[in-house]
Amino acid sequence: MPRPRSAAPSSPSPATTGLGVSLSGPVRLGPGAKAALAPASVEVHGGFWDTRREVNARVSIPQGPGLLESAGNLHNLRLAAGTVEGEFQGAYPFVDTDVYKWLEAAAWQLGHEGDEALAADVDRIVALVAGAQQPDGYLNTWFQLTKGGERYKDLRWGHELYCAGHLIQAAVAHHRATGRRELLDVAVKFADHIDTVFGAPGSGKPIDGIDGHPEVETALVELYRETGERRYLDLASYFVDRFGHGLLGGEAYCQDRVPLREATNVEGHAVRQVYLLAAATDLATETGDAELRSAAERLWTAMTTTKTHLTGGLGAHHDWEDFGDPYELPNERAYCETCAAIASIQWSWRMALLTGEARYSDLIERTLFNGFLAGVSLDGERWLYVNPLQVRDGHTDPGGDQSARRTRWFKCACCPPNVMRLLASLEHYLASADGGGLQIHQYVTGSYTADGISVRAETDYPWQGTIALTIDETPTDRPWTLSLRIPEWCRDYRVRCGQERYDAGVDDGWLRLERTWAPGDKIVLELGLEPRLTAADPRVDAVRGCVAIERGPLVYCLEQVDHPGGGLDDIVLDTTRPLAVKHRPDLLGGVTTVVAAGRRLDIPDAGWWPYRAADPDQTPTDGEAVELTAIPYYAWANRQDGSMRVWLPTS
Repeated sequence: MPRPRSAAPSSPSPATTGLGVSLSGPVRLGPGAKAALAPASVEVHGGFWDTRREVNARVSIPQGPGLLESAGNLHNLRLAAGTVEGEFQGAYPFVDTDVYKWLEAAAWQLGHEGDEALAADVDRIVALVAGAQQPDGYLNTWFQLTKGGERYKDLRWGHELYCAGHLIQAAVAHHRATGRRELLDVAVKFADHIDTVFGAPGSGKPIDGIDGHPEVETALVELYRETGERRYLDLASYFVDRFGHGLLGGEAYCQDRVPLREATNVEGHAVRQVYLLAAATDLATETGDAELRSAAERLWTAMTTTKTHLTGGLGAHHDWEDFGDPYELPNERAYCETCAAIASIQWSWRMALLTGEARYSDLIERTLFNGFLAGVSLDGERWLYVNPLQVRDGHTDPGGDQSARRTRWFKCACCPPNVMRLLASLEHYLASADGGGLQIHQYVTGSYTADGISVRAETDYPWQGTIALTIDETPTDRPWTLSLRIPEWCRDYRVRCGQERYDAGVDDGWLRLERTWAPGDKIVLELGLEPRLTAADPRVDAVRGCVAIERGPLVYCLEQVDHPGGGLDDIVLDTTRPLAVKHRPDLLGGVTTVVAAGRRLDIPDAGWWPYRAADPDQTPTDGEAVELTAIPYYAWANRQDGSMRVWLPTS
């Protein structure tokens, strides 16, 4: 069934939610939220994401305490508590956040299973955090230990509120996953302290200011959702609306050039910008603020149409970790920080809930499988901070945080625990519900549940396009709608209900199946996964004359290790030859590769100078034929060092 395409998604009428709310996820809507959808409950039982989450649970998260110990993060908490002597360890004032993000990841993991060793580590580190907190609620080891207790004097670079935000999110996760209040009490005390210090002119509070790294804003919204304390929501609103008024010098880098409500494009530090927009979306969801919602929709569209890489990655500049200009999307110098991919997923999920539109989950899928997942090695022990789309032949790696080689840990170790917390909470980004039924946003083997409805899924996605669904529980006295997202990339799909072929079209990305269901009813969705060649907007100068290989939600790349006898910089793709699919259970943990035809160019010798007069007779000519093996981008840099590229020249 060919998929009809529409020019622009339309927004369903917002509805006050209260259906299918996940009580243990990162986003729990308030009782009066003005959203189209609410998170549903999902259990992942097998398949692709279950494997990645198992590595996260068995390897990545357990290694966290040892790495935080060796990097000095935990030592700093003991110093602040006065239980040891020594000096602050770490290069940055925000190293506390690595602890908080790990605690959040561990909390979500404890919500899945009773791991005694992990629980003991969490209890021990929570006690360290509580011991380091000052009597009035303030907590930041850098300022407590190196600045003589001086507070809030360097809001642009000090990151005190950024650290507070991650502490709050960890505390909310810990409370939702375990029911315990130890960390939540620490977070509430800190939030109460912040509320006495920060406020608009005329509020009677001493500081009218914002943090150079947004994060506390969305955390405060979630603390409001957890506690019901309205002043946390009001404080988040104050912070969001004070950006763009010159409080940090008026720079785009820290979102201080223009108020968010007036902005027309994303700019500056990619992670900071997207964290701020996630908070604005949370506020629009909880308050019904139409202007904030309009700004969020406008800026999301601007980001995706002009500043997003094929992998879903964000950030064109290594300097300042910056978005760059519209259509400035380089390959070998792409920054695409792993944390920016995570921020994008978090923001898009909030937009999906607010609007009900499938396009936000389209971007989530693309980013999850590509820009995000590339950030962690297949063994769960090594990481990428930046995620380029090309590594040239003969690349000299700078090492450190900007390395194109996987690294055990970083000087600025924001990405590894961020990956851990997203993987540990991934099930909360997969499905939603409303008053009319259940929506499946992402396809996994497992069960999707909301309000007396339970749907079981079996699939080998993304390697195969068949998703077999069974209705396990359902109201039998009324119809409801099972909505299946048909991905933006999919041009051909089939769906059967029992033996009956379902011929309804797609409504703005959703295939809606409405009927009175019975337990045991079966639905089979088949998404066409033919490999395809993708071209970029012609304004993306970096990839003119190039195409990329994709299959389903996966972006593919070439690695030098698969092409002996030379590098990749002289290879061109033959677009006249068909692409073939080959599953390789022996390769990279089991992947489906795409095999293509190409050639190595015969390039004329330029002598000592690599430039010449434009002469058609001196252009490179086709050389030897080469079989090209493309692997999923997420799996690159897991074997030997070498060159890599996503975009392939065609001449």
